[in-house]
Amino acid sequence: MSTDFLRLDAFLQPEERMIRDNVRRLVDQKVQPYVADWFEQESFPVHLARELGEIGLLDASLPDSGGLSPIGYGLLCQELERGDSGIRSFVSVQNSLVALPLSLYGSQAQKQQWLPKLSSGETIGCSCLVEPGRPVSADDVEPTARAVAGGWALNGRVSWVTNAPVCDLVVVWARADGAADGVRGFVVPRSARGVSVRPIRQRLSLRACSTGVITLDDCPVADEQVLPAAVGFRAPMRCLSDYRYAVCWGVVGAMASCYETALSYATTHFQFQRPIAQFPLIQEGLVDMATHLAGSQMLAYQLGRLKAVDALADAQIALVQRHNCAAARSVAAQARSILGGNGITLDYAPIRVLANLEAVSAEAGALELHPLLAAESLVGNA
Repeated sequence: MSTDFLRLDAFLQPEERMIRDNVRRLVDQKVQPYVADWFEQESFPVHLARELGEIGLLDASLPDSGGLSPIGYGLLCQELERGDSGIRSFVSVQNSLVALPLSLYGSQAQKQQWLPKLSSGETIGCSCLVEPGRPVSADDVEPTARAVAGGWALNGRVSWVTNAPVCDLVVVWARADGAADGVRGFVVPRSARGVSVRPIRQRLSLRACSTGVITLDDCPVADEQVLPAAVGFRAPMRCLSDYRYAVCWGVVGAMASCYETALSYATTHFQFQRPIAQFPLIQEGLVDMATHLAGSQMLAYQLGRLKAVDALADAQIALVQRHNCAAARSVAAQARSILGGNGITLDYAPIRVLANLEAVSAEAGALELHPLLAAESLVGNA
């Protein structure tokens, strides 16, 4: 059934339709039949990394890879999150927070060593960053880099790091002692001395995703492991903005999954000898969901158009991410309600999506931090 109410498909390029359809087929075949079990077992399907790499999904946002258009990358994220937020989160981190900083700021040797393996899925990466003044949890300690003979010593602790328990490579953003530009980026193998990883268990959100805590304890890194072109905090924020852009599109896929489930259920389940879709309250709920979905699709599409001409601002991403995450939570809750008692089982997507959206909405500050970013753009220093 179509969720393209505003006929955006007519404005897509052929290659954008192709990547959307290819990813949708992969999700239908390799994710949908198994995701409820992954969620219930709190298990991330590591085996998918190679398959995602084989069809070019793990370097899709890199400017020098001959990859996808911004809208094509957005559609990729949309279709992945139609399957599950955890799968989209894995791909977004691999693209935006690991491969992208290497592509933008890495040395030629670093790129040659790591990018092919990241693109193929042979190597899985994660990113350690604590935004100034905004620790992810009370246990977080902002990473620092202390100059030592021949390199640096890294210390700190970052929680809620996506991909951490399954990673091979860590991109660490640390406040460097004596550096005029403040923040430096480092490429650190997980096997390095002083790096330890602890999985975060008993999560009720993003259970089909691998999440953990990374601790750096006097981890030694050589000068050759510094990202040479990353200057100041603006460098990691450039990558984080790319990740947030992916979230804006991803939650559209989460909404589409819930809407399709609710509509199918409402037209095939009967009460008083007629489909529940014929009852006005159910119809009103479906219309509300369709309205949220169509509006969020348009906003994500406009972000893609702005990004394509290098005119996309952080405040615009903040505004759309805030809107789309809130809309997705509303759609998932409405879908769960329409399914009645069945809405709380993993036989249907909405309760899993609703749980996932609790983390997706919080992980990049969509509902708390983003109003401040948007307000700053609106009122300036007034």
